[in-house]
Amino acid sequence: MKNARQNKILELIEEYEISTQEALIQRLAEHGFDSTQTTISRDIRQLRLIKGPTGRGTYKYVAPEVRRGNDAPGHNSALTDAVIKIESAQNIVVVKTMSGMANAIAVCIDSLQIKDIVGSVAGDDTILIVLKTTEKAETVEEELKGVFGH
Repeated sequence: MKNARQNKILELIEEYEISTQEALIQRLAEHGFDSTQTTISRDIRQLRLIKGPTGRGTYKYVAPEVRRGNDAPGHNSALTDAVIKIESAQNIVVVKTMSGMANAIAVCIDSLQIKDIVGSVAGDDTILIVLKTTEKAETVEEELKGVFGH
């Protein structure tokens, strides 16, 4: 339930300009997630959400993002610091993270739109990324190491 709720939070803050915990609780309820302010506060901390400008003088929750060359949207060292280890095994890349950070980092990896990724699954502190071949896994491992500074 926690992972599903946190993934929905990331989707909602991407889709809507959400500036308060109350607004986030309401949007979650609209999608079938009944949550308390305490739970949402904890989720915000675990996802390391920050408030960023909307361009109209107001602020909204945004997810930390990673930088990949000049085409990357932004950089948050707290997020990149949460990656502990990146390693490939056969056609799988395993990303080990600090506890509670795998979902947020998986969202960032997904945003990189690496075409060779077949799919990924994030737990609490581990992301499994499935690639088409062993060679592609090794390439993606190196690319992610470059993105996250490993």
